[in-house]
Amino acid sequence: MSIPTAIVPDIREHLKRYAEPGADGRVFIGAKGATPRRNHFNRLWRTACTLAGIKGLHFHDLRHTGNTLAASTGASTRELMARMGHSTARAALIYQHASAERDRLIADAVSGLVDKGRKKRGKGKKKKDRKPKEHAGDTTD
Repeated sequence: MSIPTAIVPDIREHLKRYAEPGADGRVFIGAKGATPRRNHFNRLWRTACTLAGIKGLHFHDLRHTGNTLAASTGASTRELMARMGHSTARAALIYQHASAERDRLIADAVSGLVDKGRKKRGKGKKKKDRKPKEHAGDTTD
């Protein structure tokens, strides 16, 4: 999986300050050099969040946020599955939330296609004010 370039400096700084050296080094180590146990890691995580001024963020929320951001770029379900290591589309679809911003981008893209089609159709032709042949007129339903 590719890492977003914008966060590479942050990862390097973390590795330099908090992780074991080398390609096989652990990313998270405790004060005494041991791998933090789940309960101890949770305490460390909560302390780090408090120091950063963040409330209510769970460690797994980072995965959810990253995958939601990836989905908002327009990544396909198959691409999201590959990034997340999922074997079914069901899990990947969780991250493809509809958002107002994304909805606006989609609407703008559709608008561009409509404008492009109108320009193509309108070249060299006069618009006629007539009803389409298949128009059925007013209906009661």
